[in-house]
Amino acid sequence: MLKKVKLTNIQNRQKAEVVVDTVADDRALVGAGQMANELAEVSSISGLDETIQRLTMGGPSMNDRVGFFNGLAKCFERNVPTIKAFQLQVNRVKSPRYRGAIADICSDLKSGDRISDAMGKNPDLFTPDMIALIRAGEEAGQLPVVLRRVGNSQKKALTIMRKLKAGMIYPAIVLVIGVAVVITMSFTLIPAMVKLYSSLGSKLPFATTMLMKLSDTLVKYPWTALIPFAALFYLFKKWGKIMAVPSVQRFMIGIPVVGDLIRKSAAATSFRCLALLVDANVRIKTALEITADSSKHVFYKEFFTRVNSHLTVGRTMAESFLLESHWLGQDGRTICGVMDLAGETGSGAEPLNEIADDYEEELDLMASQIDKLIEPVTILVLGTLVGFLIYAIYSPIFSLGDALLTKK
Repeated sequence: MLKKVKLTNIQNRQKAEVVVDTVADDRALVGAGQMANELAEVSSISGLDETIQRLTMGGPSMNDRVGFFNGLAKCFERNVPTIKAFQLQVNRVKSPRYRGAIADICSDLKSGDRISDAMGKNPDLFTPDMIALIRAGEEAGQLPVVLRRVGNSQKKALTIMRKLKAGMIYPAIVLVIGVAVVITMSFTLIPAMVKLYSSLGSKLPFATTMLMKLSDTLVKYPWTALIPFAALFYLFKKWGKIMAVPSVQRFMIGIPVVGDLIRKSAAATSFRCLALLVDANVRIKTALEITADSSKHVFYKEFFTRVNSHLTVGRTMAESFLLESHWLGQDGRTICGVMDLAGETGSGAEPLNEIADDYEEELDLMASQIDKLIEPVTILVLGTLVGFLIYAIYSPIFSLGDALLTKK
């Protein structure tokens, strides 16, 4: 349930409104970050208003996650009381969901829950690997260190994601313009072509026929022109969920350039997670299980699951990695070499951090050049669209003389 909190400063009468996603008024006050010199009025948002609000308000973002963990780490490093440390984070986040989660966590902590258990009740915000790290930090007495590492890791991921999104702006604009051109021509040029070609009674190319049918549909049902834009909006909005489908992941990883980006991103996240777990003294088998569960790509889920099964029957980490190296693509044998060296030198999380660092550096470089990497794909898509339009429009024109002679 959404709660709207109206805050009024008793000294200068300045007002502010904060929306908090929680179930109770007292929690809404915590999530709104009410100060000692502020009066608060809480009201519930329900029904159609709540639906509209949820559709239009910003959801949980990686910016919120980075600010939350870094702020929490700073508080714990300075021995700020636990509940107070969480309360101090409400003004570092923007989304109502994060504000509500912080308020709920504070309530659970007051009831005696552990930090890991309270945060674990919000799986949409805190993934299993984060909860495992926090639980390990609690048991080892190194919670500030763990929180700082999680915050730094999320900050690196945020930087890379920003570069990737910036690089995707150009292809997205080209795609939208291409769709808009096709729809505009379907309303203007194509109807005139239909009248001319229909009077000739000659057989038209398949591309022209398809374009004429599209134009006829748009003229009869103009609202269908919104379908491509709605589909593009849905694609961008639900991109994360679409990419979580295993069949889509297998298809995307086979696409040149794009597949390389996906593989490196999944590998960097997975190996960083495993390194953090191992460094936090989590048992290796448990760490592999958590890494497999939290891996965002089906290939890496399968890889870490199989490595774990090999360790169960007594094989070494290097042997297990080598047996399943085909899941890692071209970098498989290189990673196996690093793990073999780690086994000989008795290293712990260091080689895993090195692997994650290498992937992040490569991904950072690719992200900074994403526009150049995606440009060939964009040109191919745009060229195909333009070629289709030219063929569909001009092919009948070139044979117009033959059609007129045949009619005579």
